[in-house]
Amino acid sequence: MTAPASDPGAAPRVVMYATDWCPYCRRARHLLDAKGVAYDEIDVDLSPEARAEMRQRSGGRTSVPQIFVGDVHVGGSDDLHALEARGGLDPLLGRSPPAPAGA
Repeated sequence: MTAPASDPGAAPRVVMYATDWCPYCRRARHLLDAKGVAYDEIDVDLSPEARAEMRQRSGGRTSVPQIFVGDVHVGGSDDLHALEARGGLDPLLGRSPPAPAGA
């Protein structure tokens, strides 16, 4: 369960608009699950309203996944992985970045 947004120390809510069949969605799920990130997944195949909401929130993007951390639009799976690779995902999630190897 995600902590309420009113708690200043709470992790931001992570939302992923996705479909069950999408390989990029599976890849994004795998990264979030591996990091132990709680997220809400919205299946846009089940709801035209959710797909419209995704397009509005993402500035018109129609591909899945579309991932949000709080009010920040991360983008798709490639964007999420690139953010992780450059060390930007943990701070966005309100976490301390992992210590460098050998430190």
